[in-house]
Amino acid sequence: MPSIRPGTEKPAKPGQSLLASGLKLFKDGIQEKFKPFKMGTEGETMQGLLGLSRVIDAFNERVGRTLAWLILAAVIVSTVNAIIRKVFNSSSNAWLELQWYLFGAVFLGCAAYTFLKNEHIRIDIVSSKMSQRYRNTVELIGHVFFLMPLCLMMIYYGFPFFYSSFRIGETSTNAGGLIQWPAKLMIPLGFCMLF
Repeated sequence: MPSIRPGTEKPAKPGQSLLASGLKLFKDGIQEKFKPFKMGTEGETMQGLLGLSRVIDAFNERVGRTLAWLILAAVIVSTVNAIIRKVFNSSSNAWLELQWYLFGAVFLGCAAYTFLKNEHIRIDIVSSKMSQRYRNTVELIGHVFFLMPLCLMMIYYGFPFFYSSFRIGETSTNAGGLIQWPAKLMIPLGFCMLF
């Protein structure tokens, strides 16, 4: 026997349960109640959000692809530094710090790109044994309750951390070291892109 929608005598569409039709009526009632507060139709709002998402994704992809080249720069700096140290018995802390800066820029700047491409680290032994639905639920909970609060915290504390270093012109305590604020700026910027 076909299910009947609540409040009507018409049968529900084939395959539609009584619960599904009840939920649809509830949703329709909620939408009617909040109609005056809508800024546009549901489709327009969704298209706007999807457009914003595409812009953010394109930005993160461009930044990630560009900053990935810094790995090559870090390898070249490391190689030249090693050759100079071995051949000429001379080195500078600036070269070592430049390597760290480049690595930090790649790590923080490419995190959003890695996340976009779904290449972030998982425990595959555990993840492969989960159903797709359970894995998605675990990832959603992890993103909402762990990743997003961490990003917000790092942004909140990262900008003052950078600004205080920039304001005083902080440099490395090592002899011949570099200025510190560019590396400290990468912290809040990287987490802004990841958020």
